[in-house]
Amino acid sequence: MDAAIAGAVLLGICEPQMTGIGGDCFVLYSPAGSDDVHALNGSGRAPAALDAELLRNQGESTVPILSAHAVTVPCAIDAFCTLSEQVGKLGLDRILAPAIHYADQGVPVAPRVASDWANDCGKLKGAAQKAYLFDGKAPKIGQIFRAPGQAEVLRRIAKNGRDAFYTGEVAEDMLQALNSLGGVHASADFANASSNVTTPVSGPYKSLEVVEHPPNGQGATALLLMNILSHFNISDMDPFGAKRVHIEAEATKLAYDARNRFLADPDHITRLDHMLSPETAKKLANLIDPNKAMQAPAELSESVHKDTIYITVVDRDGMAVSLIYSIFHGFGSGIATDKFGILLQNRGAGFTLEKGHPNEMKGGKRPMHTIIPGMIRENGKVRMPFGVMGGQYQSTGHARFASNLVDFDMDPQTAIDAPRAFFDAGTLRMENRYSDSVKQELTDLGHTVVTPDTAIGGAQAIDIRPDGVLIGASDPRKDGCALGY
Repeated sequence: MDAAIAGAVLLGICEPQMTGIGGDCFVLYSPAGSDDVHALNGSGRAPAALDAELLRNQGESTVPILSAHAVTVPCAIDAFCTLSEQVGKLGLDRILAPAIHYADQGVPVAPRVASDWANDCGKLKGAAQKAYLFDGKAPKIGQIFRAPGQAEVLRRIAKNGRDAFYTGEVAEDMLQALNSLGGVHASADFANASSNVTTPVSGPYKSLEVVEHPPNGQGATALLLMNILSHFNISDMDPFGAKRVHIEAEATKLAYDARNRFLADPDHITRLDHMLSPETAKKLANLIDPNKAMQAPAELSESVHKDTIYITVVDRDGMAVSLIYSIFHGFGSGIATDKFGILLQNRGAGFTLEKGHPNEMKGGKRPMHTIIPGMIRENGKVRMPFGVMGGQYQSTGHARFASNLVDFDMDPQTAIDAPRAFFDAGTLRMENRYSDSVKQELTDLGHTVVTPDTAIGGAQAIDIRPDGVLIGASDPRKDGCALGY
């Protein structure tokens, strides 16, 4: 746990467009000598004074993603402090020392990071431009990025714990940035921020049991998607052919439609059992036409539904941690604080403004999140912590990864390397390693096929073999690595 927290916080300096101390996290972990999986929800809540009615009265139909209203109270720091105290061994001062050092001294900007930085830096506003641009421009590969303000914040947390972040000068810095842009955040919203222990959800995919973090994350969507796919003979299909992509895309449409209907703050969700029911998955699977793409999944499924960064660590004793940590969109809300340069997430964009919806924006609620850590058990034994980055893609990515492992007997690295496709917002996004003939077949089935400018997501995994050997896998789409020592 110490290593996972230390690595995660440092990644906020290495990949500030992806994550940072102004963000949220979810964590799954299995203690040494145990096959139990524990979960901690480190996601933040909307400020108490915020209500969807406020935005509806301003003429908004969705939460503006680059507004102060999209900023929920960052909760990752509370989660890290809680886990350090309750599970870790070294203490915050030692855990945070590497991130403090590199925030002060700087880190060279890696290739994928430089690309993302250039793509997303147009969102940066005011103090964020000062903290994250180099003479008004994105850094080039190898330029040194420093964050001395964040180093000071981390020093204070190392000395005084979570209160150094959620009260006093640091909290006032965040409040000033948000209130100056129309945010309704108050000091009590930060002082009361708290992560909480929760119970994982899980489900089978053939011989595997996939363990997910419960809502407000979208892990239940991954389980529903796998349940739908289990009704098809995926293992008989070409792993890189059109038929598999089509079935997966259709299942994704239906599973994400369910997600958008039901997933919300755990205190407000009422249909989780329905989402995880095998009967629900069977009914949805029956809606899939193997020879034609559906155009309106919400209408088709109406009768059924009436009612990031990722890091994983396994230590010498066998403890496994699966941790995902994010500010949501590239550079989050684009809002940073003036004194310390804390970049703030825009997780509130995960709320809906639809009146009466379980995920309707309301003060004190947590929004639906896209980020989900994963863990695989086999024959009752924890076998593999894993995670897939990539915003909305993550549920589909979990299902694709599990399918690659069990349907096509791929090792974890091969399963991660394999080309990806993802149905999203009306288009079927297919990485360029798919052949033109496969893309044409899918076009003929009615899909609108596009090739995205960047790779789809990223992933990491560690295979804990029964003989005790650990095999790490890291996605070449990102700048990460698998490292054993």
